[in-house]
Amino acid sequence: MSRVLILSTTTGYQLRSFGDAAAELGVELIFATDRCHSLDDPWRDAAIAVRFHEEDASVRAVIDAARERPIDGVVAVGDRPVVLAACVATALGLRGNLPDAAAASAHKRLARERFVLAGLPVPWFVDTTIERGIDGVLGKVRYPAVIKPVALSGSRGVIRADGERELRAAFARIVGLLSRPEIRALRTGAEREILIEGFIPGREYALEALLTAGRVRPLALFDKPDPLDGPFFEETIYVTPPAAAADVEARIVAAVQRAAEALGLRHGPLHAECRVNAEGVFVLEVAARPIGGLCSRVLRFASATDGSPRPPAAPVERAPVSLEHVLLRHALGEDISAVSRENLAAAVMMMPIPRRGVFRQVSGEDRARQVRYVEDVRMTAKPDQLLEPLPEAGSYLGFIFARAPRARDAELAVREAHRHLTFSIDAAIDVVKT
Repeated sequence: MSRVLILSTTTGYQLRSFGDAAAELGVELIFATDRCHSLDDPWRDAAIAVRFHEEDASVRAVIDAARERPIDGVVAVGDRPVVLAACVATALGLRGNLPDAAAASAHKRLARERFVLAGLPVPWFVDTTIERGIDGVLGKVRYPAVIKPVALSGSRGVIRADGERELRAAFARIVGLLSRPEIRALRTGAEREILIEGFIPGREYALEALLTAGRVRPLALFDKPDPLDGPFFEETIYVTPPAAAADVEARIVAAVQRAAEALGLRHGPLHAECRVNAEGVFVLEVAARPIGGLCSRVLRFASATDGSPRPPAAPVERAPVSLEHVLLRHALGEDISAVSRENLAAAVMMMPIPRRGVFRQVSGEDRARQVRYVEDVRMTAKPDQLLEPLPEAGSYLGFIFARAPRARDAELAVREAHRHLTFSIDAAIDVVKT
């Protein structure tokens, strides 16, 4: 039986989907998660205890475990495990990325610097730290500008500023976010660094792809139909296929290919964010991991083979498979050239948090699920959970999924379903220390 190592945080939404896919393929999963190594398997999942910020010790822990259960492939789920996954793949001689390339992909400033060297279109940018402040870089800033923490992802802490006053206020807000104990505990090595760059107008897209021997294999291109012009940049809806001309899609794939080469990425899942305008395709980021959390459920694939060593003599119709199914096969070195996204259009809404407060309940779920083309409504916020909107937010209220013959129908379905939902959020009572 083949084995694949999944590196994830202990709260990864995708782990169940990987488990289902592994059962379909007859693959054994080994988990390595960021948890206390002194506890005796608290989640009863036989996971290897690692620390993403302690790469050498974590690699040794994986190597020790691999002596008893040899590992045939590695997949990183989420941003934090990306570098450790590359270190493990390199140490075990498996398919994957080099640690230096993975680290650059996960660091906004390093990525920008490599894009510049490769001749990719990049906005002007300067960097600073909490300690240095912004006074020393103000002379290099033009407006509108975007200021963002280097170490955070998912639009967290990203703020547009149209003048110096707004920039100073945004800097102070980001400093407050980065000073939180849960952020400092990430220990990325860049949690005190802040990037300021030019605002890029245009339409935003996301590309989901696989890298094989350095070549980008597109799986799906997502349109983001809601304008993302600031002051915050909350991603709400992904729709595929996009309402974009074929040449736009080809230009995005070509730009992401160049960006992946600039970073040095060579094998594994890839999630890229791009802005397109009259000046060209601006690659915002190329993450060496798949689309995150429950969002992966928006993707389903048809395949001429299920990955078994002896394909049937005649083609047979099979149910669509998940993204995780495709990722496991790719991690094991299987040929996924026959895999293609299903014919139906699909959309997912990441339900935004409207205001800060304590979540109590949601009503209208049944009506939302009855909307034509809606496939599922999944709440992830828990009762009594403290919610925060962007730019501080690190989560969503939940997700709405739809599939339809046309992309526009899927988009309208998730919007209509969301209108049926009513969220009860009480004002938070902040404790003031004296």
